[in-house]
Amino acid sequence: MSTSSPEAVKKLLENMQADLRSLSMECKKKFPPVKEAAESGIVKIKTIAARNTDILAALKENSSEVVQPFLMGCGTKEPKITQLCLAAIQRLMSHEVVSEAAAGNIINMLWQLMENGLEELKLLQTVLVLLTTNTIVHDEVLSKAIVLCFRLHFTKDNITNNTAAATVRQVVTVVFERMVAEDERFKGLTEEPPAVQGNSNRRSVSTLRPSAKDAYMLFQDLCQLVNADAPYWLVGMTEMTRTFGLELLESVLNDFPEVFLQHQEFSFLLKERVCPLVIKLFSPNIKFRQGSCSSAASPAPVEKPYFPICMRLLRVVSVLIKHFYSLLVTECEIFLSLLVKFLDGEKPQWLRAVAVESVHRLCVQPHLLRSFCQSYDMKQHSTKVFRDIVNALGSFIQSLFILPSTGNTSSTSTPAGGSVSGSQASGQGGPGAAGVGGSLTTQAAFEYRGTWIPLMNVSIQGSAKATYLEMLDKVEPPSIPEGYAMSVAFSALLDLVRGITMMIERELAKQEQEAAMREEEEEPVSPPPQEPMAHEVWEEMVNACWCGLLAALSLLLDASTDETATENILKAELSVASLCGRLGLVTPRDAFITAICKASLPPHYALTILSSSSTNLSNKVYSIQGQSVQMVSPSSESHQQVVAVGQPLTTQPQGTVVLTAKNIQCMRTLLNLAHCHGAYLGTSWQLVLATLQHLVWILGLKPAVGGVLKPGRAVEGPSTVLTTAVMTDLPVISNILSRLFESSQYLDDVSLHHLINALCSLSMEAMEMAYGNNKEPSLFAVAKLLETGLVNMDRIEILWRPLTAHLLEVCQHPNTRMREWGAEAITSLIKAGLSYKHDPPLSQNQRLQLLLLNPLKELSNVLHADIRQKQLECVLQILQNQGDSLGPGWPLVLGVIGAIRNDQGESLIRTAFQCLQLVVTDFLPTMPCMCLQIVVDVAGSFGLQNQELNISLTSIGLLWNISDYFFQRGEAITEELEKEEAVLLKQAQDKGELLNRPFHPAPPFDCLWLCLYAKLGELCVDPRPAVRKSAGQTMFSTIAAHGTLLQPPTWNIVVWKVLFHLLDCVRKSSTTADKEKIESGGGNILIHHSRDTAEKQWAETWVLTLAGVARIFNTRRYLLQQLGDFFKAWEVLLDHIQSAALSKNNEVSLAALKSFQEILQLVTPIKDTDKPDALAAMDVPPVLMESLQGSGPGRPLIRSDSLAERLAQRYGVQPLLPPPGEELDDSALWWSAWNTWYRVGTECTRPPSGGPDKVVFVPSQPFLTALIQIFPALYQHIAGGFSMEDLKKLGVILYGAVSVPISSDSSPFILPSYTEAVLTSLQEAVLTALDVLQKAICVASENLQVMYPAIFEQLLLFVEFSCKPPQYGKMETKHVANAKYNQAEWVALNYVPFAERSLEVVVDLYQKTACHKAVIIEKVLQNIIKTLRIPLGLKYACPAESTWKLAVSSLLKVLSIGLPVARQQASSGKFDTMWPELANAFEDFLFTKSTPPDNLSIQEFQRNEAVDVEVVQLISSEILPFANFIPKEFVGRIMSMLNKGSIHSQSSSFTEAEMDIRMREEFSKVCFETLLQFSFSNKVSTPQEGYISRMALSVLLQRAQDVLRRYVEDERLSGRCPLPRQQVTEIIFVLKAISTLMDSLKKTQPENVDGNVWAQVIALYPTLVECITCSSPEVSSALKDALGPFKDFMQPPVSKVQNGES
Repeated sequence: MSTSSPEAVKKLLENMQADLRSLSMECKKKFPPVKEAAESGIVKIKTIAARNTDILAALKENSSEVVQPFLMGCGTKEPKITQLCLAAIQRLMSHEVVSEAAAGNIINMLWQLMENGLEELKLLQTVLVLLTTNTIVHDEVLSKAIVLCFRLHFTKDNITNNTAAATVRQVVTVVFERMVAEDERFKGLTEEPPAVQGNSNRRSVSTLRPSAKDAYMLFQDLCQLVNADAPYWLVGMTEMTRTFGLELLESVLNDFPEVFLQHQEFSFLLKERVCPLVIKLFSPNIKFRQGSCSSAASPAPVEKPYFPICMRLLRVVSVLIKHFYSLLVTECEIFLSLLVKFLDGEKPQWLRAVAVESVHRLCVQPHLLRSFCQSYDMKQHSTKVFRDIVNALGSFIQSLFILPSTGNTSSTSTPAGGSVSGSQASGQGGPGAAGVGGSLTTQAAFEYRGTWIPLMNVSIQGSAKATYLEMLDKVEPPSIPEGYAMSVAFSALLDLVRGITMMIERELAKQEQEAAMREEEEEPVSPPPQEPMAHEVWEEMVNACWCGLLAALSLLLDASTDETATENILKAELSVASLCGRLGLVTPRDAFITAICKASLPPHYALTILSSSSTNLSNKVYSIQGQSVQMVSPSSESHQQVVAVGQPLTTQPQGTVVLTAKNIQCMRTLLNLAHCHGAYLGTSWQLVLATLQHLVWILGLKPAVGGVLKPGRAVEGPSTVLTTAVMTDLPVISNILSRLFESSQYLDDVSLHHLINALCSLSMEAMEMAYGNNKEPSLFAVAKLLETGLVNMDRIEILWRPLTAHLLEVCQHPNTRMREWGAEAITSLIKAGLSYKHDPPLSQNQRLQLLLLNPLKELSNVLHADIRQKQLECVLQILQNQGDSLGPGWPLVLGVIGAIRNDQGESLIRTAFQCLQLVVTDFLPTMPCMCLQIVVDVAGSFGLQNQELNISLTSIGLLWNISDYFFQRGEAITEELEKEEAVLLKQAQDKGELLNRPFHPAPPFDCLWLCLYAKLGELCVDPRPAVRKSAGQTMFSTIAAHGTLLQPPTWNIVVWKVLFHLLDCVRKSSTTADKEKIESGGGNILIHHSRDTAEKQWAETWVLTLAGVARIFNTRRYLLQQLGDFFKAWEVLLDHIQSAALSKNNEVSLAALKSFQEILQLVTPIKDTDKPDALAAMDVPPVLMESLQGSGPGRPLIRSDSLAERLAQRYGVQPLLPPPGEELDDSALWWSAWNTWYRVGTECTRPPSGGPDKVVFVPSQPFLTALIQIFPALYQHIAGGFSMEDLKKLGVILYGAVSVPISSDSSPFILPSYTEAVLTSLQEAVLTALDVLQKAICVASENLQVMYPAIFEQLLLFVEFSCKPPQYGKMETKHVANAKYNQAEWVALNYVPFAERSLEVVVDLYQKTACHKAVIIEKVLQNIIKTLRIPLGLKYACPAESTWKLAVSSLLKVLSIGLPVARQQASSGKFDTMWPELANAFEDFLFTKSTPPDNLSIQEFQRNEAVDVEVVQLISSEILPFANFIPKEFVGRIMSMLNKGSIHSQSSSFTEAEMDIRMREEFSKVCFETLLQFSFSNKVSTPQEGYISRMALSVLLQRAQDVLRRYVEDERLSGRCPLPRQQVTEIIFVLKAISTLMDSLKKTQPENVDGNVWAQVIALYPTLVECITCSSPEVSSALKDALGPFKDFMQPPVSKVQNGES
């Protein structure tokens, strides 16, 4: 309820009346005047109330009268009355109904009461009410009221004193509040204040308004009083204390700063009065030295500092600095300097404590500190106040740790922090003991070199709550607990750092924001001019304070034993470092970072690394050892908890190092610094990372996938020991480490480069350390480079080159682990780079793609296999993941795959090859066609590597697949290549160069094929036989299958540059190959004897190659013939065939002939592509077909018509077809072939010239066979021009071929067993060749028939072999039966079957050609007979019995044809020379000199005799009847032969039992019969013939007579003994002859028989009769037969005598 409401007024009136009544009651007896006054007062009030509407105003007007009764009441000095009156007066005051005059009266009355010492508290209350309820009291009245309060303050009563003090304070505040209110009222009316006159009139200042004047006067007097001078205004003061005065001054300055700042008069007071006063009062403190007053005799005793004043002065100073710094710049400089001095160690403890509290108050006001810096530190010739404050704090902290010198300490202060052992012990007491045990109740403290200072919780962060500055009631200096000063100083430091950094960072942020907004508005506004100023200030602030801060914080960090304290110190260091970074102050930044780094590492460890790190980072070395992990309990030796023991990262590890919990805490700060403030680290990254690397090392963290560090497992012994505490921390640390590098994605480009450079140089150091030993290296830097790269993929271009260049160096490091990680990093980065979704995508950013792939290529230059392995695995993964999108990167990737060398080992090559296989199977269609040639080269290089045979073989298969691909995609590839070609050509022309491309003039698609063929060609001469074989087959198969795609001109290159070049190489290698035996084919593979020398293996290659080329000539002949130099090519091919055929290797030579055979199968083609199948088109003999089918990796040959035709159209080439019916003229080719054949034949059948000892090469049978078998095919083509000359050449070769012997070891395979009469295939071939010729001559024209005799001659030569095998040079040959298979001997063939077959051929041929003119002229028949005479003569001595039998039968056949011809031609004399030959032949055969073998059976003998009989029958049927056409001598010789045959002479070798058979009785009988028949024939043309036969007959008869006589005699002589069997047989034969003769005589015309004969026959009779006595029954029966016919001659004699001729 307000005091002016009607109810309140009404109540007031009632109360006043009641008060007056009470007063009148009280005073009734003792003080009547008062009673009257009271009563009149009642009336007065009633009157006022009745008359006025505004009762309160009326009351105020009349207040002097209204108050009067009460004043009088107070004058009674009666306590009860006084109290009542004072209460009433207070009620009036509170309703503000007291006028100025009344107030003056009241004050006077109160003064009197005060002087009388009455109702002191009530008085104070009344004054207070009076001054606070209104502003009517001014000037002297006011000053009197104030003095009244002051006086009451100094009474004896404590309560009064205190109440008065409070009242004074309130009154002083009221005075100033009035002034503030007055200023507020006049704020609108700005009037120019007149210039302040000097301090002349101290009593009043005319320029001030009333309330201001009061305030001014009051403040001025307070100064006077504190200075112990008389006051001007506060008249009546009796006493005053300085402490109270200072407190009042402080409160005014603190509460009403604006008064002083707005009014010059007051400012003037501050400068002129307050400051000098403070400085004056400070003097005792300044001069005082602790301990200087110890000697009482010192002449000039110094005034001792007085705690209450000193403390209050410091409070005043704090206020002055805080509020009036701007007014009192110079004075503040002095104050601050004083403050700094008070922190000196020589000052008393309490003084230092309050000073430090004052400093703390400054430290929480960063803006103030900034002003100091601007006003002092940045001015020339001025004290560096700000720096001094910080340094003083630092030295203060340091001084606390240094033990004070012994000597007495100030009596008032306790010993400095724990200097005396006793106090230290008492101070430490519980907490210290707990600290050792590491229990949780450890008191926070600092410990440094034995000085232990507990840490107290002195104030909340950011506020300077003082303890001793607030001890206003203490007179004596308090005792300062141990650690208090340290705790305040510590807080001050932290607050200072926090304040400054926050202030600067706030303003920096604001600036950045403004700058950003300006950029958005894009107005180039020039920055406000104060900006650089602001920056300078900040830099100056940091520069001024960092040294002191660093010194203090480092010391504290070192000494701190409390986690929270440590945390705070680290935070402070961190924020300064970050601030320096932001401001670009490198030195302080690095210094703070170094401090944190040192603190992270174990003690003394840090010194070696970080001392140099700020100056020179490059010359350090570290090395890294493996860790194993063990748990340990916290160490009890130190006040720090040990959490890890590990090995230092140095070249020679000296034992182990210990990590404490604090180290780990520092490490986390370091991580935090790098994580949050990485952008400002710049070059300090090196420090940070070096330290982290060491810590990571000691903790044993190892890099894992992606570069993340994980706790490693034990590697070398228990060198790393980790507590459970830190074990749980490790994953966290590892995580923070990773996040640290992840956050690098938020750094700007420059900072990122700093980071990368730092990591690179760290890595360089790690590499240097790892040289020369294979210890575990530090992989920290490499792992983190990888991690940084991975998180910055989006801007990888800016860091790719430095990053990969360094990693490539790492990859070449000799230390395995180091390299391995280098490779891991670089490959991971490349894979990540390729799979990252760049913007624009890689497919549109070729430059970036090539940039990313380039390091992959560079890795190929590294020699270490493990690196190449990684590289290739990376390629494999790239292919699997990004193979489709490589595009322009293909050449690089293929280059990497193909960069294999033989010294790299199998596994590498295998991995690379996997990549290649993947490329060929999956990616050929996606790569640019320009790369196809590279693929071919790479595949080829895998074929040529010699580490892994299977890979070589498989890569040849890949080449086949590639060729298939070319074939299927021919058109597309052609188009793309031609586009490329056009571009390249244009570029080349612009530069004025020629296009540099292999096989240039050919079209690009053809060039691709040529490259493929050239590669296969290289592989065909690889040192390994399997590779050569496979490559050869593949090459010829691809040419066969896809050759049609090539343009005709390209074939020229194929033939000359590919095929013939290959043949040359193979021929050269084969002829120079080693003949040494190869023991085994590597491993346990056994090699077949046919391949056990390099020479034999090369032979196989030669075979394949030659066959392949020949096949191409065969199948592509039509196409090749259009090339123009076909004949030249043909000659070259024949030359190759010849040299192969003449090579000393049977396999090669034989194959050469097969190829020869093949090219002779050529059919003059109609059109190449119409053949249904390349192979079927050749008329290849079945043997060859088989070998050819094996080519190519088992694929059918693809028909290539359509594509080839399309390509042909594309190039506008029309296949040139020959006009219908017109054949290409090939004869030149065939004659060339014939010459080659002849040369080969001559060379290989020429017998060796050397002696028998010389090792010679003898061509094999299959070879010779094949050679001869070629002739028929060849002959078809040259028959037309085949001349006698050629025939002779042929004959030489055929003869030579048949003469060649066989080596004994192969004879079982070629020769039939000796007894079988079989021809070898060679002999068959020879006969076939002649047969072909003969048949050709048959159907050919007359003039060819002159060749018949030559053929006969050739055949007859062969017939002779039956008895006289040919000699091969001077070589000794053994008979096959005597040869031993296991010795290297030469075996003569069994020529008998061959000779016999030849003979049969002769007979057949003769049968056909006997009448030919040439045959007659050349005396063929004579030659046949001459040749047959040899076996006929030998008869039983022939090598084979069949020979002479065949000879006889052949002779008979030939004669049966030839004799009639001879008779016809008798007159021409062409056969004259034949007859003697024939006679000789008959004679040699019928009367052979050889004896039959002993083992001849009787049946055989009889058969042989039958043959003889046949001959005689021929004579009787074919010769004797035509005797008149036959030369006489011949007939004579025939007769004598018959004669000889008919007289049988015994052979002595028979046993008795066989005698009768062995006597060739049948033969003799026939001879005799023939003889007789011829003798008695009436056709005897000439007497001479008759004479011959007669003569023969008489000889015969004479001989019979002799035999008979001799028999009779022998019989008689022998008595009882039988005669020898031979003789008996002879006599029987003679008897049979006689009986035969008798028969003949009977049949003949008597006139044909000579009389002489009759006489001789009859003369035999008596002799026959004499034989009757013989004892042999056989003789008897023969005799009977002989005697019988004589009866026909027993006739009576006739008278007429016939005359016979003698």
